[in-house]
Amino acid sequence: MTWRMSLLAGAMIPTIAVAQTAPPPASAPKANATLSDRVPVETFAKLPGIANPKLSPDGRRIAAKMAIDGVQVLVVAPLFPGGKLAAIKVGATVDINWWRWVGDDWLAVGIGSQDMLYGEEIYVTRTLGVKADMTKINRIDWNNSGVRADEILWAARDGTPRVLLSRQTGIESESQWYPSVSEVDLSTGKTKTVAGSQTNVFDWYADGAGVVRIGYRYEDDTRKGSLLYRSANRDPFKVIASARGKQDIVIPVTFRADGTAIATDDSGGRDEVFEVSLPDLKLGKKLYGADGYDVDGVVENATGDDIDGITVTDRFGHIVWLNPKLKEIQDAVDKAVGERRARIVSWDRTRSKFLVQVGSPSQAGALYFYDPANGSMQRYSWQNSDLKARTLSPVSTIRYKARDGVEIEALLTLPRGHSPKNLPLIVLPHGGPFARDSEDWDWWTQYLAEMGYAVVQPNYRGSSGYGTSFAKLGEGQWGLKMQDDLDDAIVDLAKKGIADPKRVCMAGASYGGYAAMRAAQRNGIGDAAPYRCAISYAGVSDLQAMQRYDGKFLYGKTRGDWLKKQAPDYRSVSPRFGAQTFSIPILMLHGKEDKRVPVKQSRMMAAALKEASKSFEYIEQPLGDHHFTRGEDRLEFLKAMGAFLTKYNPA
Repeated sequence: MTWRMSLLAGAMIPTIAVAQTAPPPASAPKANATLSDRVPVETFAKLPGIANPKLSPDGRRIAAKMAIDGVQVLVVAPLFPGGKLAAIKVGATVDINWWRWVGDDWLAVGIGSQDMLYGEEIYVTRTLGVKADMTKINRIDWNNSGVRADEILWAARDGTPRVLLSRQTGIESESQWYPSVSEVDLSTGKTKTVAGSQTNVFDWYADGAGVVRIGYRYEDDTRKGSLLYRSANRDPFKVIASARGKQDIVIPVTFRADGTAIATDDSGGRDEVFEVSLPDLKLGKKLYGADGYDVDGVVENATGDDIDGITVTDRFGHIVWLNPKLKEIQDAVDKAVGERRARIVSWDRTRSKFLVQVGSPSQAGALYFYDPANGSMQRYSWQNSDLKARTLSPVSTIRYKARDGVEIEALLTLPRGHSPKNLPLIVLPHGGPFARDSEDWDWWTQYLAEMGYAVVQPNYRGSSGYGTSFAKLGEGQWGLKMQDDLDDAIVDLAKKGIADPKRVCMAGASYGGYAAMRAAQRNGIGDAAPYRCAISYAGVSDLQAMQRYDGKFLYGKTRGDWLKKQAPDYRSVSPRFGAQTFSIPILMLHGKEDKRVPVKQSRMMAAALKEASKSFEYIEQPLGDHHFTRGEDRLEFLKAMGAFLTKYNPA
């Protein structure tokens, strides 16, 4: 396996402003966004100043992805000015997927890379132990790891750099293929097995003390799942529950010191948080449920034996704090930022120092350091150093009825400085498709609005976050009723006088890119066509080929079963096989280094369109990936999209 990695150690910190006062107020939007006032495309293409920041347990350093020379790299930087940063930059073909502090001086880092295995291209994951100053990097037993080797179940809270790592130990035998759990010392790379592999068990769960308590088994042949349980490492695992699948079993996520547990359960139609008894898994007191939405997860307390809060996305993502002290801190931060939104994203081990993301769906915002002891918020980094606190186009949540009566929630962005009447429209479906859009800053959407377009982002049936029934409405409806939901947004906005139904394009990435291809392929011609053009980034054109790619050691048969349920007849809803029926021009872009949706998906679509003599443009980005981690690729994409829209659907 080929892994390319280099270090940038001791580099000086890029420009990071630290303010000793509360955040400045946002600038008010101007009445009319004239050409001279328009924000240039280069500003929207800038990489975020800081992504997924993690405060060290001692509250002195931040680990995050930062933009250096137009590329996002993993950086450990001092919290206060005057020091140096250390950065790890892997080769263009290697992804840094996640990172977490383990003690004050070590990080566990998960990476992934495409590799050839038995003649097939496979995505392989590995774990690194990285010293915070980047002077030492340990490969955690790479030679004895299989395809998946990067799932951290637990990290020590006593200051030692120890984790529990769930990983395959090889691919040559069944015992290697099913993951076992090892305790790992990140500083030495030494491992010892604490839970051996079990047939058909891929998911393990540990408690706050580092005991592997539960394993989830799924048998492909019987299509049944079961839960294995033990109360201590010395005990054998016993089956305590069986059902058709994971969704029908209550799986504890936090184990309390009193012997009970906390779990999410959707028996009431939506994911809610409950107390659970062990080992009978009987639901007890409901701790929280959101009206109309699923909960996302829980925030464990400092010792890992209870929870301090619950993460929820309704109109936007936030934390519902159960811990009174943390709720008081959140209330104080909310008061300080006014109309903007503040989300506590990281904290030290004593939960007395915090990183707070402040912004709005119309403002890129900034990251702040908050110390309640002195009552001040210090700005650490703007998310966009050009925009800073500037407010751009307004975003709101709307609802409309699909043609069969299903209610769809969507985001609507209206271009600043324009009357909200008879506007050109972009329908922008999210990826996933089991995901959703919520009110948050979106550089792509704001760029389109800056060009003068209204943008609607429907959370079509099958999207996550709206309960079990809504998710099931998407089964078997890829490219069908899910597509109707997108088209029906046009009807609703046209009736309200907001959108001009004759000036509409669809754009999207990943599943959204698939939907854009499908829109070009399935809809009518001329006046009957709801769209004038389509734009796909990293779209899927052939579902059968995608299922084969996913099944090659990546997700296995379970993923294939799921995909088949979403689209029982792959060929009929795969745009590649309907190239002759494409009725509108389409722009396609794809990164050659995309490891989630292989570039072959767009190449096949381009070849089919060329053979059918259809109007299309195809741009392949040699170093592009699935997540726009390079500013150069973002800029090329935005410019190409802008030129394409100007040609086929001018604002």
